[in-house]
Amino acid sequence: MRLRTVLATLLLTAVPLNGQPAAAATPVTIAYAQRTQTWELVLTNGDVVKVPEALAVAPRDTVNAGTRTAFLISGDGRHFFYFRKSDGLFVERTLHGEERAIRNIEAYTTGEEWPSVSDDGSFVVTGTSAPGLGVLVDLRKGKTLPLPGGTDQWGFAGFSPDSNRLLMEGVGGRVTVFDRGLRTRLRSKTRLSPMALANDYVTAAAPVGSWPKSRKLRLLNLRTGKASGTVTVRLPRGQYVDDLDFDKAGRLIVRSKTRTGVAVYRVSKTTGKATPLRTITRPDVKVWVLPGDDDYEPWTEKK
Repeated sequence: MRLRTVLATLLLTAVPLNGQPAAAATPVTIAYAQRTQTWELVLTNGDVVKVPEALAVAPRDTVNAGTRTAFLISGDGRHFFYFRKSDGLFVERTLHGEERAIRNIEAYTTGEEWPSVSDDGSFVVTGTSAPGLGVLVDLRKGKTLPLPGGTDQWGFAGFSPDSNRLLMEGVGGRVTVFDRGLRTRLRSKTRLSPMALANDYVTAAAPVGSWPKSRKLRLLNLRTGKASGTVTVRLPRGQYVDDLDFDKAGRLIVRSKTRTGVAVYRVSKTTGKATPLRTITRPDVKVWVLPGDDDYEPWTEKK
C-alpha cells in the first residue's frame, strides 16, 4: 500500500504526550522513520512525530565520529530506539511513553557494535566487529543476560516472530535456538547460515547464492538437521531477497528493494511463487527506516 501524505507534525518530548489517539479499528503505529533536519516518525495515520533527542551521527569523541547512528523500530511498529544526544545512551520509547535507557549500549561504540531488536521491542542484541556478540538485554525483566556458554563467539541470526526465541550461529556451523533466558532449546549442525526462525522454533530459512544478489533459499529443519531443496524466489526482474523472515502464522516473507522503495512478498516454500503483499514508496529523504529493519538494510540510504 502507498503510505499517505503527511498531514500534521507533532513534537515528541521526554514526557508522555498529552491526550490519547482517537479510538479506531486499527491502532496508530509507526509506519517508518525518516531523517531530515532531525529524526522523525511517520505514523500510519499520516502524522509526523519529531524526535529531536535522537543522535543522527556519532559525536566527535566516539570511536567512529560522524558515522550514522542506529535508529530502529520494532516490527510491530510500537517501539522505537535511538542514541540520546544528552548522554549517548541507547534508549527505548513508545509513542506515548517515556525514555528507558539501556545503559550497556552507548553511541561511543557506533560502527563497532550494531543493535537488533525483537518484533515486540522487548529484547535487544548487539553484534560486534570482533566478530561476536556484545550485549543481550531482556527489557521485559530489565536485566542484561550473560553470554551463552561464557563466550561471545556467536553470530546473531534473528528472533522468532513471537520474540520468544533467539537463533544464533556458533563456531563450526553450530546453529542453536535459545529461549529468552538464553537456555539452549535446540541445536543443529549445518553448512547453511539461516537468518530467520519460524514460530515452531524448528524451521529456519537461509538464503542461497551470491549475497546480496540472491534469489534462492533453502529451509532447514533444526531438529533433524535436514535441508530442503533449493527454492528460487520468483521475484520481478532486478529484485533480490534483501530480507528474509517468517510471519506469525509460519508463512515465508521476503522484502526486496525496488526502484521506488520496498516490496513485501509472501513466498511459497515449495514453488517459490512470490505473492505481493504491499509496496512502500520511500520518502524523498536521505535516510529512512522501516519497522523490523536492522541497523542497515539495502534500502536504508538514498544513493
